[in-house]
Parts: sequence; structure tokens; C-alpha cells
Amino acid sequence: MEMKKVILSEDEIPRKWYNILADIKMNPPLGPDGNPIGPEALAPVFPMNLIEQEVSSERWIDIPEEVLRVLSIWRPSPLVRAFALEKALDTPARIYYKNESVSPPGSHKPNTAVPQAYYNKVFGIERITTETGAGQWGSALAFACSQFGLECKVFMVRVSFDQKPYRKSMMEAWGGKCVPSPSMETKAGRDILEKDPDTPGSLGIAISEAIEAAVSDETGKTRYSLGSVLNHVMLHQTIIGLEAKKQLEKIGEYPDIIIGCAGGGSNFAGLAFPFVYDKINGKEIDIYPVEPVACPTMTMAPFVYDHGDTAKYTPLLPMYSLGHAFVPPPFHAGGLRYHGMAPTVSQLITEGILEPKGVTQLAAFEAGVTFTRTEGIIPAPETNHALATVFDEARKAKEEGKEKVILFNFSGHGLIDLAAYDNYFSGGLKNYVLTQEEMLNSEKVFKDHPKPQLLKSR
Repeated sequence: MEMKKVILSEDEIPRKWYNILADIKMNPPLGPDGNPIGPEALAPVFPMNLIEQEVSSERWIDIPEEVLRVLSIWRPSPLVRAFALEKALDTPARIYYKNESVSPPGSHKPNTAVPQAYYNKVFGIERITTETGAGQWGSALAFACSQFGLECKVFMVRVSFDQKPYRKSMMEAWGGKCVPSPSMETKAGRDILEKDPDTPGSLGIAISEAIEAAVSDETGKTRYSLGSVLNHVMLHQTIIGLEAKKQLEKIGEYPDIIIGCAGGGSNFAGLAFPFVYDKINGKEIDIYPVEPVACPTMTMAPFVYDHGDTAKYTPLLPMYSLGHAFVPPPFHAGGLRYHGMAPTVSQLITEGILEPKGVTQLAAFEAGVTFTRTEGIIPAPETNHALATVFDEARKAKEEGKEKVILFNFSGHGLIDLAAYDNYFSGGLKNYVLTQEEMLNSEKVFKDHPKPQLLKSR
């Protein structure tokens, strides 16, 4: 019998993270005056030990023992061969997935929440604020803060707060506090509500609220934490791809295709970046970040300098962006509703190392249901976007008659997203597609911003 799961032992958990900044050139973040900012500009928002990781160009960064202790609650995560799915798709492709749904909050997010909570704790921070879209990140940070004795305050995008009430319950179970965003607790939130009391909210707005709540604490004991986009977050997630490499080596496999859904870029980068390193060094491999066509950051938006949040509290980041004022339609993949894309992922797209894909909401859910009925696990709506592209590539392999190896990231389970599945089964879900006119309106917010250079790493 062929092996269904590849399991690593606890002592095989990677001891270092891979830092892609050692291998690519990047445009610097800019301040309000259009000039590059130094690490000190981030000090009111993040602890300096995380800022040092954010700007480091060391290729390998040690994972602290205290972080490994918590990660070992669920890591290493299994690499699973999707035999039943392969049979259902009648494909010659061999499909593997890295199962990140096995963490306590049910997704990849604690891979960075745990180290972020740890570094804040050792820096002397007592409270962390953050935003969350679908609630996966807020749940993960509440879990991580509970492990290190920190307070956690989460601003959750209103449409997701209403769609997923049990995410709030999860955060509270771990001792976190969750409020819908925009809220009356911050100036950023009050300003938005005054303009539009019925706004569904956005990640950009929630980020503004969380940053404001952190920097306005006069005790100096509060910092902000981000679940995606920034370099140190991508760094922490590379434990996924580093484990996957070890697991594939054990069975003599190497992927031809790597796929992950991408909202801000963290779970995708976590799986892909250790393989991007191979591609930069000459390996033939196709790597696809996948997004919703309703929020087509990578497939439709320009590569620009833009703010990471609506109130413009963050520096200008070089990224694919729909505009910091963009409010996406209320489709069900809340974690994929961000207006921008991680600068590192954006840079690799400009270089042609990554090829982004876009899928519709209905195609995503159709793929998710097929996966559930073959492999047994109910995927998160975000994960369904990766699955839709896995299906496309598996069918292409059949048409070409090629035995390709497809590796994708199963970024989280959908057990808190069953209302979305109910909606799908009853015919209530629809496709949202961003129009060119909406894109042009959205672009107006960065028409005066500096333009990033098109750099080449190699």
C-alpha cells in the first residue's frame, strides 16, 4: 500500500526559519515624505526584536526554544497524499497537501502568532492589538497570547463578525477580546462610521483601528501584531515549506507545481518560499498564488506604493494594491479580502517567479465540496480557492498525460464557516467580479504616490 501520510517526528521540526530577503532585492518602505524609513519609525508599533527580523537579510534565523515548545503542540503537521481526490479527478497527477488545519485554532496562523507573542513578551509588552478578517488570525493570536500570558484585543471586520459569531467565542475562550470593526473605540473607526454607518468594514479599516489602539496607550506596554503582509510574518510561516521539503524527500518526491491561496500572502509564502529559493537557483517549478476575482490584488491591480491600512497609519509599502480605501464585496473568504499583497510576494510576481491566478467564489466552493466528499476534511473558504486551482492543474495534467506532482497548502478547516456552506447548498452564494471601472476608481487613492522600481533579484 502506498503511503497516505508522511509524518515527521517532533525532533525533526525545523530549528531555523528561511528569510527570503537574503535572496531577493526589495524596494524600501517609505514615510509620509516619500523617503525610506528606518527601523526606528516602526518602534511605536512593533517591539524592536521583531523589527530586527523585519529588516534582517540573514538567510537563516534561529527559532527560539520557547517558540518550538508551543509549536510542538501540533507541529510537525502532516503531509497527505490525496488519493481519493486524484481518483475523483481521474488525473495522473500526484496531489499532496500540507495539513495546517491541525493547529488548535484550525489554521496556519499560529505559526507566526506564537513567535510574535513570544517576542512581545520578552520585550516587556503586556497587551497586543490586532485586526482579523475571517477570524482565523484573531483566534490564533488569542491562543498565542494565552500561552505567554498577554492580553489580546482583536478588531474583527464587521461583515465577518456577523457571519462567523463562533470566531469571537473562540477568541474569548483563549482570553481575548473581540469587537466588530469599524468601532466607536477609535478615531479611525468613528470617522468611517460617520461617513457610512452600514459599512461592512475592511481589513484596511480594522488595521487602522488596531494600530491606533496600540500607539495611543500611554503606558507604552501595548504593541500591534499583524497576521500577514510583513516580512517577519512570511519568515515565521516558512516552517510549513521547510517541513514539506523534508517530508517529500523521505518519499523521493519533488513538486512540479505549488499552490496556495493568497490574501495578504502568509500561508502561500510559508509553503512556497523555501521552494522559491530552489527556483531562484534554477529549479523548474510552477508556483501559483490564488486569489478571489472579487478582490483581484495580484491579477488586476498595479504594482504601486500604497498604505497597508485605510487611515494611512502604516508606511507606504511596495505592493500590488487595489487602493487602501478599497472595501471588497462581502464574499465568504474573509481572509482573502485584503486590498494589498505582501511586498515580498509582490516583488516575486514582478520578476515572473510567481504566476498569480484568480477564481470565482462558486468555483472555489464547488472544489471545496468535492474535496470534503473525497478526502473527508471540510476546508475553509480561503483554502477552497487553492483547491479550485489544484483542480485546474490536475485536469491539465490529464489532458497532457503527464504525471505531475502538485503540492498545495491546506491552510485551514471550515468548521467555523459552515454558514457559508449552508449558503452555497441553498443556492444563496453568488460570484462577485470586480469591474474595470471599480478598479479605476480604487486606483485614485495612490495616483500621487511614488512608483516602486521594477527590480530583478537574479
